[in-house]
Amino acid sequence: MFNSYIFTQQYWWLIVSLLGAILVFLMFVQGGQTLFHALGKTESEKNMLVSALGRKWGLTFTTLVTFGGAFFASFPLFYSTSFGGAYWVWILILFSFVIQAVSYEFRSKANNLLGQKTYDIFLIVNGLLGTILLGTAVATFFTGSEFLVEKMNITNIDSQESVVISQWKGAAHGLEAALNPHNLLLGLSVFFLARILGALYFLYSVDNEAIKGRIKKQLIINVIPFLLVFLPFVIWLLLRDGFAVDPVTGNVFMQANKYLTNFLEMPLVLVIFLVGVLLVLYGIYLGIFKLSDKAFWFSGGGTVLTVLTLLLIAGYNNTAFYPSTTDLNYSLTIYNSSSSPYTLKVMSYVSLFIPVVIAYIWVAWRAISRKKIDLEEINNEAELY
Repeated sequence: MFNSYIFTQQYWWLIVSLLGAILVFLMFVQGGQTLFHALGKTESEKNMLVSALGRKWGLTFTTLVTFGGAFFASFPLFYSTSFGGAYWVWILILFSFVIQAVSYEFRSKANNLLGQKTYDIFLIVNGLLGTILLGTAVATFFTGSEFLVEKMNITNIDSQESVVISQWKGAAHGLEAALNPHNLLLGLSVFFLARILGALYFLYSVDNEAIKGRIKKQLIINVIPFLLVFLPFVIWLLLRDGFAVDPVTGNVFMQANKYLTNFLEMPLVLVIFLVGVLLVLYGIYLGIFKLSDKAFWFSGGGTVLTVLTLLLIAGYNNTAFYPSTTDLNYSLTIYNSSSSPYTLKVMSYVSLFIPVVIAYIWVAWRAISRKKIDLEEINNEAELY
C-alpha cells in the first residue's frame, strides 16, 4: 500500500494538513478565552465559561504538539528551517500556550502566587497571540520567507558552522512575517474565526439564558470583521502569482494565478473548500438566528474542511509549500524536504491507528460534554479552573 515514495510524501502532507485543520478548529478554546469577560458579568458566570473551556484546552495543546511532531517526522527540513530560523514567532506561540496551561492549573487555587486576574490576562494573551501568530506563520506558505538551504553543508566537516543546512536571512527571525499585510489578514481571520467558534461552543456547552443573549451579540460583532479580513485574503490568494515547481527539473518559478489553478486542476479540493465555507456561514446563521446547539458543529466542521483545502493547495499540484523569497530555488516542496522512504513508509503504517485515536477522543468528548454546565454545577463544584 505504501511502497511508492511519492505516494507516501503526498499522504503525509495530507495527514499534516488535516492535523493543522483540526488545530485551527480546536482554537475555539483560544477564541473563547478572549470572550469570557464580555459574556460573563458575574464571577460565577465567568467561572462557568472558563470551566467549559478548561475541560477542552488540553485537546488544543495536544494537537499543537502532535502537529509539530508530525511535521518534524515527515518533513524535517521544513521543521529545521522554520523552527530553527523563524524561532521568535514560534517561541511566542509556545510561550502563550505555556502560560495558558499554568493559568488553568492555578487560576482558582487558593493563595495562588499571581492572583486570578493575572491568570485571566494570561488566558486573553494566549487567545490573542496563539491565534494571530499561528495564522501569520501559516500564511508564509503563500507569501514566502527569507531563508537559504544548503544540504551539501552537512558533508563538509572542516568548519563547525558548515554543518548548518538552513540559514535564516530575516533579522527579526520570523516576526517580520507579521509586517506583511497579507500574512496579517490570515492571522486576523484565524483570530476572529476562533472567537466565533468560541461563542458557538459556549452556546453548545453552557446552559444559561443570560449568556445565550450575549453570545448572539458577540457573534454579530465578530462575524463582520471576520468576513472583512477573510474574503480579501481569499481573493488575493486566488489572483496572486504562486510558487510553482517544474516536475522535471525541480526548479521553482512564479506562475500566474497558481493557487486558483490548483483549485481548478483539483476540482474535488475546490468542492470541499466551497462546502467548508458554506458550513461555516451556515453555523454562524444558526447561532445568530436560532441559538442552536448544532451551530458549533456546522461551523467547526466547515473550519476543518476550509483550512484543510488551503493547506492542500499550498503543497499539492507541483507547488512549493514553503517558498524562499531570498532565492526561489531554495524553496521547500513536499518532495525535497521529506524524510527517507523507509521512515515515511513505517510512519504510514503506524498512521493506520489514527481512526482508533479519533474514536477515543470522540468518546471522551461525549463523556465530558454529556451535560451542559450551569450555575448550580459551578456553585457546588469544589474544584474549579
